[in-house]
Amino acid sequence: MASTTSTALSIFSSSSSTLVDGKAPRQSAPASAQYVTLRTLPPLLQSQSRASKTAAYCRKITRNVVSMATGEAPAEVATTDLPEMFKTIQEAWDKVEDKYATTSLALAGVVAIWGSTGMISAIDRLPLIPSVFELVGIGYTGWFAYRSLIFKADRDDLIQRIKNIYNDIIGSS
Repeated sequence: MASTTSTALSIFSSSSSTLVDGKAPRQSAPASAQYVTLRTLPPLLQSQSRASKTAAYCRKITRNVVSMATGEAPAEVATTDLPEMFKTIQEAWDKVEDKYATTSLALAGVVAIWGSTGMISAIDRLPLIPSVFELVGIGYTGWFAYRSLIFKADRDDLIQRIKNIYNDIIGSS
């Protein structure tokens, strides 16, 4: 078996050799050949458990295929129920008429986000700009909190605006 055999490594060295700056000194001829045996590493437990899971899954598939070929119902059929979110997404995708345009727009959106992150990281490398953006962000956050979050009437107005925007996007329910 390959895992039980040991690896032999021949190292030619003399008894007075030392390492200088991480390099072995030059030798004109090897004085004697010494063989060093390296122990092999134990097998990984993770790969063993993964292999056993794979083997069990393959046996299960084989059993189901054999039982289907003989006309019997399989003992257990693994049905994976998708969560409700995936079912909703699948239904929405089935309703889309122009899948090519939708996919193109999604791809263009991903490219736009990727490009904007590159642009933002380039701006972030400029020496003064990040500090100015941070101050503007802190100032706007303070203004927004003062204007919309401190007083109850303003909070209710903000919540109503958020609900209206949500209903415009999702649809009235």
